[in-house]
Amino acid sequence: MLQEMSIENLGVIGAARVEFAAGLTAITGETGAGKTMILTGLTLLMGGKPDAGAVRSGTDRAVVEGRLTVDGPALLARIDDAGGELDDDGTLLVVRTVAAQGRSRAHLGGRSVPQGVLADLADELVTIHGQSDQMRLRSSQRQREALDEFAGATVATTLETYRALWSERVAVRARLADLTERAQERARETELLRLGLAEIERVAPLPGEDVELNRDAERLSNAEELRTAARDALVAVAGEDLGDVTSPDESSAVELVDRAKRFAEHGGQYDPELAALGRRLTDVAYVLADVGADLGSYLAALDADPARLEAVEARRAELGHLTRSYGEDVDAVLEWASAAGLRLLDLEDDDGQIETLEARAADLDGELAATAAVLTSAREQAAELLATAVTDELSGLAMAGAALHVEVEPLDAPGPWGADSVQMLLSAHRGGPPRPLGKGASGGELSRVMLAIEVALATSDASQARRTPTMIFDEVDAGVGGKAAVEIGRRLARLARTTQVIVVTHLAQVAAFADTQLVVTKGSGVAPEPGEVSDDFITQSDIRIVDDASRVQELARMLSGQEGSEAALRHAAELLEQSAVRS
Repeated sequence: MLQEMSIENLGVIGAARVEFAAGLTAITGETGAGKTMILTGLTLLMGGKPDAGAVRSGTDRAVVEGRLTVDGPALLARIDDAGGELDDDGTLLVVRTVAAQGRSRAHLGGRSVPQGVLADLADELVTIHGQSDQMRLRSSQRQREALDEFAGATVATTLETYRALWSERVAVRARLADLTERAQERARETELLRLGLAEIERVAPLPGEDVELNRDAERLSNAEELRTAARDALVAVAGEDLGDVTSPDESSAVELVDRAKRFAEHGGQYDPELAALGRRLTDVAYVLADVGADLGSYLAALDADPARLEAVEARRAELGHLTRSYGEDVDAVLEWASAAGLRLLDLEDDDGQIETLEARAADLDGELAATAAVLTSAREQAAELLATAVTDELSGLAMAGAALHVEVEPLDAPGPWGADSVQMLLSAHRGGPPRPLGKGASGGELSRVMLAIEVALATSDASQARRTPTMIFDEVDAGVGGKAAVEIGRRLARLARTTQVIVVTHLAQVAAFADTQLVVTKGSGVAPEPGEVSDDFITQSDIRIVDDASRVQELARMLSGQEGSEAALRHAAELLEQSAVRS
């Protein structure tokens, strides 16, 4: 529920603070006093689009603050997700700042948020009925939504089933379209995969084979250099006579280590530490003997066969073609082959998938048709009840003889919300032809139809209409007066029994039903200095709550357009008294 709102530098309002109570609140005032700015401020709080032109002349920004009580775990969770926090008293502070030049800003519970966050939360907090809502009421979609809300669970359960079937049908049809429309593209992909897999199968690479072949090629290409190095190393280690490699002046490593070992063993009999070093030299001798043997084996096995080198290079060339096409190395090629095999199985199964999907699509068409028939029947029954309820309300809104017709017509093809469309038509007088709301109803009539629908939705036992904590009506009494105005006030008061209702009105008959009446007054501002341009002198408005005698005076002004008229004061007092009884 909206508790209070503060406005600064918005239109003709320099600074004002408004407190809202439960029940029905009427906002009144002379034309041009600034009633519209109240609604503009409320719209801004609810995430409405900012208008820099609404910033008061001579100021750099307008600020609107609102404080609301919020309830419900889902709503509180959304506020928490946005980073907002409730105040210590459990209320939520919402702030909108509109700059005369530059960007506007929004704050929710002390946290800066995008404008869209406020708009999303507004759907759960406030419903604003104005001229734009009259336009929405003319749309078939909004009319269908109103009928479905009025029907309640009877339609809601069936519609939920229908929507689930429709979503699945859309997904199945999309998959079918993809499979059939991309058949040629998939055929090309299948052929390329088969060619690639056939080539890889022919070459039959082994994991890590390219790395091993690279080592072989390097060894075979440098066989002579390797043989020379190995012979020199063997001579240095073992001292073997390998032709021209040995030198009579050189001793082998084995000989030198053996000599060192003998020296250490001789001295070791006098010192354990030197004896330990001798034992280590024995270990070195064993290692050198092993290395010498390995070098000999390496020399014996060293292959310098040109035919073998040619075979290695040929194999490397085959593998190189694969790596250029399918991966940076053989392991990557094998990974591609594994993935390609799975993809090929999927592509080759397309015919089976198409057959399965076509069968499921046919089943869904049947299920949708059956569910749509149930949905249509439920809507037709609800349409009769809604038409009767709204027509009864219209007769009390000075539209005796007028009747609302709610028609449920079949669509050429099922849609996401069923197999029918909903259209509301209005017979403006008894025996008059039913005409669509957008064509056969004036603005005032649309206002009353909209109010009648709201009352029907609010009072129906079956209705599942989403009720926001606050409803705001702007110019709902446009184009009416007299008895119709009284009945509008009565119905707003009835709505206010279950939700907070705020109405901007120029009719005393409506304002008299309010639990609280706020008056927007226009006063004189500060005259500008010579040579300055300012609107302050002629556009300074204030907002105040009126009660008792002040309220009677305001109602009298609204009735007669004059202040102080005794007849108007008596009429206003009588109207206020009668409204209290009627509500």
